[in-house]
This record gives sequence, structure tokens and C-alpha cells, in this order.
Amino acid sequence: QVQLVESGGGLVQAGGSLRLSCAASGSIFSINVMGWYRQAPGKQRELVASITSGGSTNYGVSVKGRFTVSRDNAKNTVYLQMNGLKPEDTGVYYCHANINLLPPKDYWGQGTQVTVSS
Repeated sequence: QVQLVESGGGLVQAGGSLRLSCAASGSIFSINVMGWYRQAPGKQRELVASITSGGSTNYGVSVKGRFTVSRDNAKNTVYLQMNGLKPEDTGVYYCHANINLLPPKDYWGQGTQVTVSS
């Protein structure tokens, strides 16, 4: 059984910063990709950022240059540093991990709310 536990969401003014954390626990040998997705009301879930075990990153177009994803492989934890937040960044942020099982399996966190006021 694998669990992803997120923390760090909240309410912030436009231009502010937040840092999200997500720790994976359970029967984990290794994690292939970890990352963050978000879903705004009435919209589809979209990729925010992801990072491979080797450190290669991928960002959604709207967050490039403002958000930074990182991970600590020893702690099975992924982070999202969000700077220059905008009201359109508001949504529920979900942690994602592709766990190296047989076969590899996707897991999701419960989601954490990020609200950016104008």
C-alpha cells in the first residue's frame, strides 16, 4: 500500500509564494516520476510540473519561470516552490507519483487547496 501526503497549501495574495510538499510512504522500491497537477473549478486537471528520478523536469507552459519542482529521493518527497503567484493559479493541487512496481502504477494524493487573491 502506497500513500501520498501533501502539505503546504493555503491562501496567499497575488505575487506571493507558497511551497508544497508531498511525501510518499509504504511499500516503495523506487519512484519513477513525481510531480504536481492542479484542477481549477470547471476545468480539467492539468500538469503543473514533474521530475524524474534522475532530475529531469517538465513544466506546464503557464508556470514556467515561476514554479520550481524538486525532489529528495532518499525521503521519497517532491516539492513545488511557487513564486509570483497569480489568481489563475488557484485550484486544488494534486501530488502524483509513478511507483516502480510490477507493473508500474500511478498514485495520487488527496489534494491541497491553493487560493491566490487579487
